Amino acid sequence: MNTPQCRLCLIEDDEVMGGALTLRFELEGYAFDWFKTAREALAALKKRRYGAVISDIRLPDLSGEALYTRLLDEGGALPPFIFVTGFGAVDQAVRLIKLGAADYLLKPFEPDALLAKVRLLTACTAPGQQMAADGLGVSPAMRALEEMLPRIAGSQASVLITGESGVGKERLARKLHRLAGEDRPFVAVNCGALTESLLEAELFGFEKGAFTGAVKAKRGLFEQAHGGTLFLDEIGETSPAMQVKLLRAIQEREIVRVGGETATAVDIRLIAATNQDLRALTEQGQFREDLYYRLNVIQLKVPPLRERREDILWLAGRLLDAQAEEQGSRRKLLSPAAEQALTEYPWPGNVRELKHTIERACILTDGPMLTPEDLFEETIRPICSPKVPECRLSDYLAECERTYISRALESRSWQIQETAGLLGISRKNLWEKMKRLGIRRGDEAEEAD
Repeated sequence: MNTPQCRLCLIEDDEVMGGALTLRFELEGYAFDWFKTAREALAALKKRRYGAVISDIRLPDLSGEALYTRLLDEGGALPPFIFVTGFGAVDQAVRLIKLGAADYLLKPFEPDALLAKVRLLTACTAPGQQMAADGLGVSPAMRALEEMLPRIAGSQASVLITGESGVGKERLARKLHRLAGEDRPFVAVNCGALTESLLEAELFGFEKGAFTGAVKAKRGLFEQAHGGTLFLDEIGETSPAMQVKLLRAIQEREIVRVGGETATAVDIRLIAATNQDLRALTEQGQFREDLYYRLNVIQLKVPPLRERREDILWLAGRLLDAQAEEQGSRRKLLSPAAEQALTEYPWPGNVRELKHTIERACILTDGPMLTPEDLFEETIRPICSPKVPECRLSDYLAECERTYISRALESRSWQIQETAGLLGISRKNLWEKMKRLGIRRGDEAEEAD
């Protein structure tokens, strides 16, 4: 079932359009309220929290724009607003987007496009698609990982999580731990951040007087994780000597503190993570083969963000939610250009880089809408460039126009009416430009060839 915060608010006086949308919402399993006047919706929005608002512009009492500006003037957090209209005007669309509206769709539009926008802007999902608040992602790869976790959670087998730096290996480990029981301890350590002697003291603990500065005994992380999970991050960074000590502790399920003589039994679930190829390190003699097989009972591979681009906007939405809560401010929105910039960027730093990008933009940007320039410090490249250094101005402008129109078409899933409204030209004018500039959809171009 959808949570109350995921309830949709539909404001539409047209019986045909409203009926069609409510039928689709019902089929998808969404909870919703349908209002036919702005004043009815205004009263409901003051009493109830909604995940998103889908509002017509032309209403019998107040316009959708007047309703939105009144809510803005009254202050407080607003759900994302998606405006729909059959009488689109570019200046109105630009004005609403600048005020913080999430999107502006021209009728007729595809219901799937509307639902996709709702899913991107909110945590609202249909029952068959519902994900927990701590979900891993919406891409097939991350959904497959999430489906595996309940089967693994009941086992005490060691788990090795692999993936590039910043992909979210510890997040996956914590989710696996929670599935096994939140009341148990979760203890994490980055093996690459400590020297060998410090890591040994941290993992196994030490007795009083074991070394200079050991003024009292201390329990190590193995003991602290007793009954729960010990997460060893960057396990590939450990020295050969430390690998021997770890292997013994894992095999015997007991440890001896530094400077101690008595063994202490430990009952832990071990999860290790690495951004290195441990098998290759084993073949090169840099990592113990017996330890590798002890750790690699179950392996979970987290793909880099560039290979699961479906997750980028999903993650960005949750990061924007977190920033709004942390700063006590209204949730910032992403402009269409910002969404495109996020999905096209290769993200070498993966989710960690995305998190830092969103945080920086939210802190430094005053307006309600984030643009590509807000997200990326580097100068944004022009949308087009001449094919050769010396070319006629007409050729350069044609190339720019071709690039811009192609991107606009892609952003609106090649819906001609919607794209024409976005560009502020007529449908006929857009067709003529596409013909003149040789713009065709990819699959159409292939068929023509």
